[in-house]
Amino acid sequence: MSRPSWDEYFLEVVDIVAKRSTCLRRQVGAVIVKENRILATGYNGAPRGLLHCEEVGCIRDEKNVPSGERHELCRGIHAEMNAIFQSAAYGIPIAGSKIYVTCQPCCLCAKMIINCRIETVIIKKGYPDKLACEMLEKAGVQLIRSSQE
Repeated sequence: MSRPSWDEYFLEVVDIVAKRSTCLRRQVGAVIVKENRILATGYNGAPRGLLHCEEVGCIRDEKNVPSGERHELCRGIHAEMNAIFQSAAYGIPIAGSKIYVTCQPCCLCAKMIINCRIETVIIKKGYPDKLACEMLEKAGVQLIRSSQE
């Protein structure tokens, strides 16, 4: 039996977390990890107490908004944001941690990752947002694309 590396393990966990997503376009999961321990998880979906896109439809689809553009036209909170909010709600410090995500963060999530002092972002897939990559690089946040897809 082959034991997965830590990165392989946490990338499998993000796939499970993503299954909770209620987004019609993209199911995303995020897991914040420090010293190989899970601190918080998040998936994309509507804010607490509001109807989900799977119940009311997708504004972005209705307006034909391409991926990577006009993030403000979305009812959902991104997986990375929800993981960060979860850690804040429960008083869990995440500075110096890693975040594993099913796809590359957008520029909004990149800003939050930078300000939370998350040191490394490990992704399975890309996302069409060059600004996010530039910001992470300039802030010294390591962005690693896994070979696992």
